Amino acid sequence: MQWLIAFHVIVVITLFAALFYLPRLFVYHAQCKDEISNQRFKIMERRLFRGILVPSAICVGISGLWLLYGFGWAEKPHIMWLHIKLILVIFLYIYMAFCWKYLIDFRNDTNKHSHKFYRWFNEIPSVLLVAIIILVIVKPF
Repeated sequence: MQWLIAFHVIVVITLFAALFYLPRLFVYHAQCKDEISNQRFKIMERRLFRGILVPSAICVGISGLWLLYGFGWAEKPHIMWLHIKLILVIFLYIYMAFCWKYLIDFRNDTNKHSHKFYRWFNEIPSVLLVAIIILVIVKPF
């Protein structure tokens, strides 16, 4: 079980690294004016999304479900901190779906948002990370 926890933590760190960097690329992409930069950002965003974000999100999901099973979550329905954490994880996957949508918008040159929008959008994973870590470590409920 300790190896699984270690693997889960590693892929969570990898996932958040990608989630911190991809929207930052969107900020810079939204500011670029020339076609060479536009194409470069498209390549960087695609590789980050497909090569790091998606595989780590899959590994986080699988290892997380495996941990839930090993933890005996179904037998302990009174653990409120875990329920809240799982809701936040669902929000995190919804956030990733928005990242995918914005990636497609940039790929198709149909982005409608400014760099300021993406600067705010970039803060969402930070808030989710802080909340999830507090719930897991402190277990306030």
